[in-house]
Amino acid sequence: MKYRFYPTTEQETLLAQSFGCVRFVYNQILRWRTDAFYQRQEKIGYIQANAELTRMKKSGEFPWLNDVSCVPLQQCLRHQQSAFKNFFEGRARYPTFKKKKHRQSLELTRSAFSYREGKLYIAKCKEPLNIRWSRELSSEPSTVTISRDCAGRYFVSMLCDFKPEVLRVTPNTIGLDVGIENLLITDRGEKIGNPRHTAKYVTKLAKAQRCLSRKKPGSANRAKAKAKVARIHARISDCRMDNLHKLSRD
Repeated sequence: MKYRFYPTTEQETLLAQSFGCVRFVYNQILRWRTDAFYQRQEKIGYIQANAELTRMKKSGEFPWLNDVSCVPLQQCLRHQQSAFKNFFEGRARYPTFKKKKHRQSLELTRSAFSYREGKLYIAKCKEPLNIRWSRELSSEPSTVTISRDCAGRYFVSMLCDFKPEVLRVTPNTIGLDVGIENLLITDRGEKIGNPRHTAKYVTKLAKAQRCLSRKKPGSANRAKAKAKVARIHARISDCRMDNLHKLSRD
């Protein structure tokens, strides 16, 4: 289940530091594993990668790695190991480096968070997350993923066990044809129009993109203009997702 939350100034600083550490560790270990393979034909697994992370934290060269929880750093190495496994088995491309300007995320297991009285607490932080609960959790979460999108919004996804609702089997069936002019056409002749959410925001988006193109690269004003463009894209994506969820539910 995914919810939006609004961090305090202290939580925002902690999360920014944690995102940066996760990204740094992932990229450093990826470079180390890549060099080991191409230079010495040595394959590095998760155990060796985790040992390298421990060495990095104890070396004193990167003391700020000890300021955040160790769990998301270890979890990002597990994800990297899965990425390499998918690559070697032909299911995915070679793992790529994480970028600061893209979506940021980190994963916490039970040892790095607690769920008490309907409130979620994360490691290194005393205050609970200010979550906008849309529905109650069916059970205590086993894994928590915190993310920040390009528009600067924070989300928390929680993995919980639940008992699925058993629906009654019916003989009714329906045929659907996906189109462009019409989003869907049923076998009964019912046409569902395409909302074309992008077209609704095309003027506002073009204006924001022109404003972005005039800003000096690397400046604070360019960062603000870029965030404005990202918020418009997020709005379009939310409208599209909301329409698809309602349509599939119907």
